[in-house]
Amino acid sequence: MNAPAATAPRELLTGVLLAGAGAIAFSCKAIIIKLAYRYGVDAVTTIMYRMLFAFPLFLALSWWSGRNKPSPTAQDWRTLFGLGFCGYYLASYLDFAGLQYISANLERLILYLNPTVVLLAGKLLFKTEVSRRQWLALGVSYIGVLVVFGHDVRAGPDIALGAILVFGSAVSYAIYLVYSGQIVRRLGALRVTGLGTSIACILCIAQFFILKPPSAMIVAPEVIWLSALNAVLCTFIPVLITMMALERIGAGVTAQIGMIGPMSTIILSVLILGEPFTVWIAIGTGLVVAGVWLLARYRVRPHS
Repeated sequence: MNAPAATAPRELLTGVLLAGAGAIAFSCKAIIIKLAYRYGVDAVTTIMYRMLFAFPLFLALSWWSGRNKPSPTAQDWRTLFGLGFCGYYLASYLDFAGLQYISANLERLILYLNPTVVLLAGKLLFKTEVSRRQWLALGVSYIGVLVVFGHDVRAGPDIALGAILVFGSAVSYAIYLVYSGQIVRRLGALRVTGLGTSIACILCIAQFFILKPPSAMIVAPEVIWLSALNAVLCTFIPVLITMMALERIGAGVTAQIGMIGPMSTIILSVLILGEPFTVWIAIGTGLVVAGVWLLARYRVRPHS
């Protein structure tokens, strides 16, 4: 009699833990990318190697999760292509490109805005009502990013370009979160993850060979092993467990728990990359964290 009642809290706890672990693993990506850039590679090459190593893993996941199940419909494939393009290819490429110009600290702080972007996307796409308190939370978060951006932009105009690219990544991933809920419930998180990311892998690899000659694949050995680490630790594992969390707790809560990840990036960027942790970063981070926390508190129902 008590089993169904006990299942809901257990599912919630599992979803929260999965979302938190996925956010932290995702956040390590910025550190690995910045390390790879020290060996003279660009975003197109770095993302190609990341997805090249990840491709077999996601193909295997697609096969395993689709055993003894009906093939996706034509509409499912169109949706999967859109999700793969928007959530895994475009968001990843814009993020990689932006990291060529800005610090890992500012990059994570901008991506920290993801819950606010999810809320705004719901407002624009589905006319979701946004309360006055939620608007206040949004304002606090964006002021925090502007504090750090206003300090960093004095280093040169490339900072603005990098910030725009990374914010575009946040928007692209937010759109993916908003639209992925229904197909995840219909096909399952594992299958959507495998198929959607396999599509993104193909797009990233094709992009490289369209834009560069095959000889551009010759890179420093460090780039190879960093890319392999990125593919497994920061791509396959977090994508998988984040989709599993999405299936359990929905897009809104998953996005909110993502606030854990950027804090780990800020710490690692100081320890590993030697990036400074200034008073401006501290103030901006505090404001963004406060805004996202307020947004989570004021949302009676998570958007899913």
